[in-house]
Amino acid sequence: MQDKLFGKTLEELQAISLDLGLPSFTGRQLCEWLYQKDATSFEQMTNLSKKARALFSDHYDLGLQDPEDEQESVDGTKKYLFSSGGGKFIETAYIPEGKRNTVCVSSQVGCKMGCLFCMTGKQGFQGNLSAGEILNQYRSLPERKLLTNIVYMGMGEPLDNLSEVLKSLEIFTSTWGFSLSPRRITVSTIGITPAMLEFLNRSEAHLALSLHSPFEEERRKLMPVQQVYPLKEVLKEIRSWDFGRQRRVSFEYILFKDYNDSAAHVNELSRILHGIRCRINLIRFHPIPDTPLESPDEFAIQEFKNKLNAKGITAIVRASRGQDIWAACGLLSTKRLQKN
Repeated sequence: MQDKLFGKTLEELQAISLDLGLPSFTGRQLCEWLYQKDATSFEQMTNLSKKARALFSDHYDLGLQDPEDEQESVDGTKKYLFSSGGGKFIETAYIPEGKRNTVCVSSQVGCKMGCLFCMTGKQGFQGNLSAGEILNQYRSLPERKLLTNIVYMGMGEPLDNLSEVLKSLEIFTSTWGFSLSPRRITVSTIGITPAMLEFLNRSEAHLALSLHSPFEEERRKLMPVQQVYPLKEVLKEIRSWDFGRQRRVSFEYILFKDYNDSAAHVNELSRILHGIRCRINLIRFHPIPDTPLESPDEFAIQEFKNKLNAKGITAIVRASRGQDIWAACGLLSTKRLQKN
């Protein structure tokens, strides 16, 4: 199988060019065609010599891939299915909302974190995506020209695939890549502390932490990672980090009826987040099979938000989008498509 060029950095493409006996500036030309000029074949790369195009065609695959299936929700959200090889698949969500159009990309096939509320976690883990496979979800999206934001909140735990996620972020934001502002990109994590610190050091994208309960033991029942990376230690690192005025940290908080939606939770959130410039995104729980969890009613959700606001915490209720096509938060899964 030929190696793929899409998803490689400028440095890597320069090294490949030299290995093929071509000048190193060929690597920068490749970057332009791959990430800026939307080339879909080597023949379109007209400022490369015929010899160079033939060499690349003989030794490499371009690496682009169209989605294999598309579903559209009644609210306009779309879900795209991409093959990741070996009979495995990933899902990508496109979420139009007013002037904001977001692509929610996956970083892994399945997930090993086993969160109680997530369909991807129930699928289990089948593998990491390459930087090229992550980027391809953006590049091959039919609505790409309309996009304003990218969130790493699809299938998988992004910081469990740190090297490829960082590589994809480098290509997204470099002037030789897609040249996107890191302020348009948010990476979510459940709190893998060492990887989170490396991400903060090596990228300028926003950070979103999956919180879901301010109480350690309660959070552990929802998210097994709590046993390895306690919330107290994660927040200690976040508190010590200088995010500046342009970079944002937010906390994702799925509300569960009679579990994490009480006044005691509001008070504890206010206590543990004191001094952190942040916001809380409140998320409605979307029921999944084989879980005892339920969503509070709309009145309770709005009351929880209002109580947080009264404590001086910026909190918003995130709109549920694409639930009818299983594209909403926590619903992405391709388990039924897995082939042995």
